[in-house]
Amino acid sequence: MKNKNVKASLLMLGVLSTGLVKADVIQDQQAYKAKLSESLDVTKTPSENFNLWSFMINIPEPDFKPERKGKVLEVGERVLNAGYTHKKWFFTDPKTGAMVFRAPNKAFTTKNSSNVRSELHTMLRRGDIRINEKQPKNNFVLTNHPAPYKYGAVGGKLSATLSVDWVSTSGIDAKFPSHSVVIGQIHGLGKTEALKIFYRKLPNHKFGSLFWNYEIRPVDQNDRYDIPTDVWGDHKLTSQSDDPTNGVKLGELISYVIDVEGTEMHLTFTKGLGTPHEVTREFTQDLGKGLAGHPLDRGYFDDALHLKAGAYNQCNLSTKNPIWGTGCTNNGLAAGDYAQVSFYRLDLQQ
Repeated sequence: MKNKNVKASLLMLGVLSTGLVKADVIQDQQAYKAKLSESLDVTKTPSENFNLWSFMINIPEPDFKPERKGKVLEVGERVLNAGYTHKKWFFTDPKTGAMVFRAPNKAFTTKNSSNVRSELHTMLRRGDIRINEKQPKNNFVLTNHPAPYKYGAVGGKLSATLSVDWVSTSGIDAKFPSHSVVIGQIHGLGKTEALKIFYRKLPNHKFGSLFWNYEIRPVDQNDRYDIPTDVWGDHKLTSQSDDPTNGVKLGELISYVIDVEGTEMHLTFTKGLGTPHEVTREFTQDLGKGLAGHPLDRGYFDDALHLKAGAYNQCNLSTKNPIWGTGCTNNGLAAGDYAQVSFYRLDLQQ
């Protein structure tokens, strides 16, 4: 009996110690978040706090330009950098100065997606008033592209420090896009996305999962599919799964670096920022050739690419697609049917 009591006491001590460590991480990070906020002015618009040249933004509302009737709103770099803000979908946090992106479960969206986004999109031809994502100079390529001199850059780097503040509480738990938001991307000129960085948290869990998807690029785009890689937590969790305590909480600061150099994509993820418990994980993948074991994948050697950052909500109301039809509701912000991401740092090097 004595040994059992000792064992129970040790277990309880472990629980208490774990709780204290977690409390320290939260407390330490709040101080670090406040330090980041010192360089951000809560009275200024996002472009006054962040360098948003070489970006345009999609806002989940219909465009007012006659030539884009019935399409999602695109705001070009000149308007964006003249103090553009939107009180619902893109604004400065009045307490922290962070750049906030918010996307509901249903609204106007881009042609090739049923999911809603409030998201920056790199447009490397700086100063061009035309929003033309197919313009070669607005995109970057890999070093093994057959004509790299035609494009805006070879390779590129995007660094971000952010918190995911909210993900949709509705959706089919068994489908991994439910309760998730994409916070960073590498997108090709076609439908294919070389990279999507996901954050996903189930409503009954305290911790969420961070993972990234590589999408194979076949000749027939109908054959494309994603290959997920977990960073922290597990992308396959359902409400019946244990809470991924090695994951990331809503409101917790994380960072990512997307660095494409040569033909390789280097990814760096960090959590516990500003605390003694900071953890970093790194991944490398060659985009210049198809993945081994995936005979349909030809890689991105001849594609034109661009970077994205913001809130690309992965919830939608459909259930038709066996993977992407998440069956979410659209009962408004008060019902939790949206995603929100706050950026404290965003740096494009291209």
